[in-house]
Amino acid sequence: MARKKAPEELSVEELRRLLVEKRRGARKERLEHYRRTGRVIALAPDLDVDSPPASPTIDTTESAVPAPEPLPVSPQRKFLDRFLLGVEVLAILGLVVVILNGVGLLQTLNDEVVSALNPVTAEPTPLVMAVVLPSGHTPPDAQGNTRPNEAEIPAHLQPMVQSLSNIPVPTAAPDQAVRIQIPSINVDAPVVQGDGWEQLKKGVGQYIGSSPPGRDGNLVLSAHNDVYGEIFRYLDRLVPGDQVIVYTQQRQYIYIVDRTVLVEPTAVEVMASTNAPTVTLISCYPYLVNDQRIVVFARLQN
Repeated sequence: MARKKAPEELSVEELRRLLVEKRRGARKERLEHYRRTGRVIALAPDLDVDSPPASPTIDTTESAVPAPEPLPVSPQRKFLDRFLLGVEVLAILGLVVVILNGVGLLQTLNDEVVSALNPVTAEPTPLVMAVVLPSGHTPPDAQGNTRPNEAEIPAHLQPMVQSLSNIPVPTAAPDQAVRIQIPSINVDAPVVQGDGWEQLKKGVGQYIGSSPPGRDGNLVLSAHNDVYGEIFRYLDRLVPGDQVIVYTQQRQYIYIVDRTVLVEPTAVEVMASTNAPTVTLISCYPYLVNDQRIVVFARLQN
């Protein structure tokens, strides 16, 4: 007779088999007890309790796992996706427009800064607006009072003269005249832009639109002869060869007197532009009468 093994001498497989047999015996005893007491209800054929339970198997092949079907997309979802795509496209286009606009504004700002740092010198324009020669005024009375001589202006041109008096005076550029000297008659006076009544109170006036010193064209300068300093009182003493020195902020230009003429106040052709650099000096004449104009022409010294 085989020796009975102690539990600690049994292998794992033997212990599992003993445990299964013990549970199977206990189950048979319970079933037998239930049959004897009438507590068993036959719902299905009796299972073979002696056969070991079948181990469940798992089919791990790809065919056993069905592929997930794509979820149907609702019309609302399609509309939302398209709407969001349109918003993104519009946002990108808006960003491009903002960038381009910013570049344009930056370029405009740069151009304005360059223009401010490098002011453009006004080019002389044709002298077609003059009605009478500048510096015209009535002879001063005993108290030295005088006023513009409107009587020398043709009646049909007086409205035009009044409109021309409102032309804004430009700011002097670096290459425009700022001073004039005529050594032979002791003239040394400032030059201002414009030859209206108020400008000629301050010194010698440059006709607006006439050529800057040293350039091709006619530089037209005028001043009074018997009021406000009598700057051009002795223009009639100039002779050919005398010097007229015109200064700018940068340099001086020497003109040589060529000739002198007497004309009527309406002889505005003496202010016409020229092909060579010239200067024209204008004042009323004779002294304290002022019913004519004395005009001195000079050309730039080579």
